[in-house]
Amino acid sequence: MSAWSARRFWTTASAVPVEGGYAVHLDARAVRTPLKAPLVVPTLALAEAIAAEWQAQDTKVNPDTMPFTRTANSAIDKVAPQMDEVAGMLAAYGGSDLLCYRAEGPPDLVARQAEAWDPILIWALEVLGADLVVTQGVMHVEQPAESLSRLHERVAAMTAFELAAFHDLVAISGSLVLALAVTEGRVTADEAWTLSRVDEDWQISLWGEDEEAAEVAARKRAAVLQADRFYRLCR
Repeated sequence: MSAWSARRFWTTASAVPVEGGYAVHLDARAVRTPLKAPLVVPTLALAEAIAAEWQAQDTKVNPDTMPFTRTANSAIDKVAPQMDEVAGMLAAYGGSDLLCYRAEGPPDLVARQAEAWDPILIWALEVLGADLVVTQGVMHVEQPAESLSRLHERVAAMTAFELAAFHDLVAISGSLVLALAVTEGRVTADEAWTLSRVDEDWQISLWGEDEEAAEVAARKRAAVLQADRFYRLCR
């Protein structure tokens, strides 16, 4: 984008009210997305978070340290032009939701999954109106069309900015229901991360934790928490 440079050229990054929301200015220069669209976000809080990322840059700009900026860019450049497709893709996770596929054994893992996941599926039925079928094993089970429609309605009602954050909540957890439980306030993002890791944590309890796998898990957990922060700030 025009405001993106390998080296810092500005003194002050600030959030500025503009038509349609809030922009981020680097001194007097407005930040743009990689596709040259104005980076305009819906709330002052989100604009201030993005401005803080730019202000924190040192001599060289490091995009890896700018998750709010990256997600806002994605919302504007990638999600907004294809809202229906993105919403449909995310809603499709409901057809093979992690919480619906249970282990056949051993009994301890079966019990752990039921204890962790059954309350969330009950919530989905009572609050979202989505009655989902639970099965053992990995063979696909068809979910009721009405339940999937109810879940799709929730996703389709989101804005482009909400969808950009929601994408990570769904894709990383593997569960549309867990992601909705986060956005609807049923569980925290950290709780959802733990709930999505029942199988992995059971394996760790048996065999111990692999250092490399732990590092990957830590990055994914951080991404879930970041997605939740973005979602809250854009509302």
